Amino acid sequence: MILTLFIVTLSAEAQENSPYSRYGLGDMVPGQNIISRGMGGIAAGYSWQGVNFVNPASYGNLNYLPPAQAKYYTNIPSLTIFDFGFEVNTRSLKQIEPAAKYSASSPIISYVQLGLPIRLKKANKKGIFLGANFGLRPISRINYKIATIERKEGVDSIGTLYEGNGGVSEALFGLGLRVKDVNIGFNTGYRFGNKSYSTRLSFLNDSVSYYQSNSETSSNFGGGFFTLGTQYEFRFKKGKEGAGGSVLRLGAYGTLKQNMTGSQETLRQTIKYDADNGIFQVDSVFKSSQNGSVQYPTSYGIGFTYRDSAGHWTFGADYERYNWNEYLFFGQKDNVQNTWRIKAGAEYLPAENGRTAYNKFFSFIKYRAGFYYGPSYINLGRDMPEFGISVGAGIPLKLRRSAYETQSSYLNTAIEFGSRANKNSNLRESFFRISFGLSLSDIWFNRSKYY
Repeated sequence: MILTLFIVTLSAEAQENSPYSRYGLGDMVPGQNIISRGMGGIAAGYSWQGVNFVNPASYGNLNYLPPAQAKYYTNIPSLTIFDFGFEVNTRSLKQIEPAAKYSASSPIISYVQLGLPIRLKKANKKGIFLGANFGLRPISRINYKIATIERKEGVDSIGTLYEGNGGVSEALFGLGLRVKDVNIGFNTGYRFGNKSYSTRLSFLNDSVSYYQSNSETSSNFGGGFFTLGTQYEFRFKKGKEGAGGSVLRLGAYGTLKQNMTGSQETLRQTIKYDADNGIFQVDSVFKSSQNGSVQYPTSYGIGFTYRDSAGHWTFGADYERYNWNEYLFFGQKDNVQNTWRIKAGAEYLPAENGRTAYNKFFSFIKYRAGFYYGPSYINLGRDMPEFGISVGAGIPLKLRRSAYETQSSYLNTAIEFGSRANKNSNLRESFFRISFGLSLSDIWFNRSKYY
């Protein structure tokens, strides 16, 4: 007979401490820039501000200006964009049986991206534009520390400590090409990560002293990846002067299945804790190492964005799917499943293109909102839906005083609320995430000319 007395859901350290990050490659970090997060994460067809690294086809617009703006320039300017994101994530856990609550906050750098237009003077005049991007970002995080105390027949009690750390990141390079109204592009680079988890067992007895046991597995892995993307733009009749007409942009992207090679070490040992709660080995029972691979699944997304002729409203929706049934970790399957997600969002800009005075600061703030919904990729034999809503804003750091100015720098913010699992689950997660991003855009590599 086993009786669980209580669960110490976790240490008091300032960490996310998500038990669900034990499975697969951990908790997936939001994969969009802060602009998109404020609109529920839409990205397939978005390409108006910042660096959209989800769909690399968007890089072809880094050197492109709509006809309504391009007419002011003898040569199309090269608009370089530095995009940086930072977030603070507060996660709360609620357990029904036995009743327990836990919450913690952790900061993380969301991404660093540098979008570079590539000048092709003759090609630009023919409607051909090329852009590149260099970036670094996290993909997933593994972070949990769970302590349980159980009572068995013949033993006073048994304490078990489950702990895991790690995650996956990627360094990327991408190119995007725009020919007339068609964009194509790709991302490639190196995806790498580590996963370390352990189980420590302690027999708690008043009369007999026992050594503790530690079962630990550590893995390191990495490999190349490749993502393709495309966008197609429909332009409708022009609105008021300077508006350039309404725009519908369709987008799609997909990532091929990736095989990351790596090594894994397994250790079984008896241990003791010292006065500072550090551990040292008493005896090594088993130790081995092996080479293997981690198979990352294929994925794809499709969607659209629409902007009205006056430039007030932008809205869109995406559908995204991951084939996690393809996932293998050193030859072993895990508790994961194929998953999908629906995203929708909108942005409102009070200023009307070419008609609002440039000194009206609040007219140039971009207001955003959105939501997403879909099942979790973790499969524990019950429904675990994931849902989130978001609001955000793009705050200009410098107003353009005339149509001839090119600088367009924004402080982008997003606030997200969401949950994983539902009321029928024994353990439910909810989160509150606040994100900040700097999108600094200007002509960096253009010689001044006098006419």
